[in-house]
Amino acid sequence: MNSWYKPMTKTTPTRVLIAEDSPVARELLVSILHGAPGLQVVGTARNGAEAVRLARRLRPDIITMDVHMPEMDGFEAARQIMADTPCPIIIISNSLDKYQRDLTFNALKSGALSVQNKPTIYDTPEMHIALATQVKLMSEVKVVRRWQTGTPATKSGNISTPAPMLVKNGKSKIQLVVLASSTGGPGVLATILSQLPADFSVPVLIVQHITSGFGQGLAVWLNQQTPLEVRMAKHADEPLPGQVLLAPDDYHMQVNSMGLISLNKADPIHGLRPAADILFHSVARVYGATAIGVILTGMGSDGAEGLKAIKESGAHTIAQNQESCVVFGMPAVAINLGAAEQVLPANQIAAALTTLV
Repeated sequence: MNSWYKPMTKTTPTRVLIAEDSPVARELLVSILHGAPGLQVVGTARNGAEAVRLARRLRPDIITMDVHMPEMDGFEAARQIMADTPCPIIIISNSLDKYQRDLTFNALKSGALSVQNKPTIYDTPEMHIALATQVKLMSEVKVVRRWQTGTPATKSGNISTPAPMLVKNGKSKIQLVVLASSTGGPGVLATILSQLPADFSVPVLIVQHITSGFGQGLAVWLNQQTPLEVRMAKHADEPLPGQVLLAPDDYHMQVNSMGLISLNKADPIHGLRPAADILFHSVARVYGATAIGVILTGMGSDGAEGLKAIKESGAHTIAQNQESCVVFGMPAVAINLGAAEQVLPANQIAAALTTLV
């Protein structure tokens, strides 16, 4: 069993705080969550400032957080809660426009665990059950206090981080970097991509597990964090230097024998589509020792077997360390399999990639 996961043994229900400014949406969330087995709504907040106060007073097990709220938005509320009284936070968002989309991903970077679609009265009962299940699951994640850091990099520059001690070991010239992440991934991806130089000379492919409908917004947001070009991958794309391609919603992404992007709707792996194992195994076959594989924070085991295949092909592999992970699941499995050549904190991974490339 992974060290980050601790099954719930308590008999008392999981205590939920709901932050939502819309009375209709707030009432629906209360109905969905308070009526679910093992969940109890202990408070509701109409804006971010009230959510911060109630989090301090009620000490809930988990908070569901809207992003576009009066007085204080969900991004600032998440940031303050994670710095003051940290607890698991799930962002509940429609992500309809640029402002709300940016708030959503900035909240994830500040320590919120995941983003879920805002429920509606037209959803199926199964969709409401899935939301309640996700809330209960995320309430078990151990979170740590997140201190406020400096502002992220933009297209005009990047943050420099001292390079870790690393030797190239005489391996082949690097042609591709692949990364996999899940829970906590958007913030870590922003950290890594912001620290890569504008002249980074190889393409980067990413599988990030995220709620359907938010992938394009993630690509746009990450594009603002780095001097590199970030966009969603398209079928038959040729990965180019200085380019970062994300696997699109509900498609597996892999590279074919010509080195081009191949997207497909094959069955989910580990219940996931896209799955990192699909990409990683294809990279091991096509690129071999000329690739670098990286596995980052996230629940489950996706990517661990694929990272092992990349390492066995003679390539470099990196896993994020436990201390900098939001959830030490995917990296833990990879490390236990012997798939990681190096284990590094998030803020040293970009320097390692730059050194190797």
